[in-house]
Amino acid sequence: MARHGQWQHSSIAAERNAAHPRSQQSFRTTAMIGLDRYRARRGPAPHSKDSSMSASSSPASARAGLFDLTGKVAVITGASRGIGRAIAERMAEHGARVVVSSRKLDACEAVVSGIRDRGGDAVAMACHIGRKEDLVALVEATNARWGSIDILVCNAAVNPYYGPATGMSDEAYDRIMNSNVRSNFWLTNLVAPQMAARKDGAIIIISSIGGYQGSDRLGVYALSKAADMQLARNLAVEWGRQNVRANCIAPGLIKTDFARQLWETPALLAKTVAHTPLGRIGEPDEIAAAAILLAGPGGRFMTGQTIAIDGGRLAGFSRGDVE
Repeated sequence: MARHGQWQHSSIAAERNAAHPRSQQSFRTTAMIGLDRYRARRGPAPHSKDSSMSASSSPASARAGLFDLTGKVAVITGASRGIGRAIAERMAEHGARVVVSSRKLDACEAVVSGIRDRGGDAVAMACHIGRKEDLVALVEATNARWGSIDILVCNAAVNPYYGPATGMSDEAYDRIMNSNVRSNFWLTNLVAPQMAARKDGAIIIISSIGGYQGSDRLGVYALSKAADMQLARNLAVEWGRQNVRANCIAPGLIKTDFARQLWETPALLAKTVAHTPLGRIGEPDEIAAAAILLAGPGGRFMTGQTIAIDGGRLAGFSRGDVE
């Protein structure tokens, strides 16, 4: 059946191409023009003769090249702890100059100190993501110091409410949506144009697997995270022709201060682990690894996507694990 289906598909395609040779030629010409433009924009491919990563390069250097952030400037919000801190530290290890940003400057400076002690380059900048003037100042200060922003990681988020939606105040709703969605909308709009002008840039939004699921306790938080996924898709379409990529990472339960209530409550932790094929919760570094992929050369053909890093929870679970 498979062979017959393949033959039938090929036969139909051949008939269509024979009937419309100009259409086929036009498509090929358009595709080649697009490929030529991409090659001219990004330079030699990693496997080409002109590439610095030649066939004689060692496997180790080739692997490093796919994740090399040397010379890139990365701005990371909510970077004083948890996932944001892990991303800042790991990006610095891979060569990026990192802006560590959060509301509390002293907490940012502690992270910067650790990065510098390990030979990295970083600076601390205080920023309240709910205030547009703070976001403008963050972008301007980064540009003044390092000239450009190559990588933007929108990680900062809030969740001041845990419970049914009927009990949520308007103030709590506004705080979640403004901090988790509107601030990302503001910041990406501030940064994307300069990336587009250089024909290069990576935007990474930290979402959540909650954006894929209904919830009777974290409903509005989940709503905000679903909106972040859509924001990444919108950005990918709007800025893709300028070689600006936008993607989301959707973590499952990660061992951070932000999610402490979930993993420090034995019943909630046990339920999560039972529904997770890998049988554990995640670590911040496991999210940082994906961020480095999306920011570096290895992720240059990926945009508009959401990577779920959840130990397999969205994939399903064995009934035997929970019975």
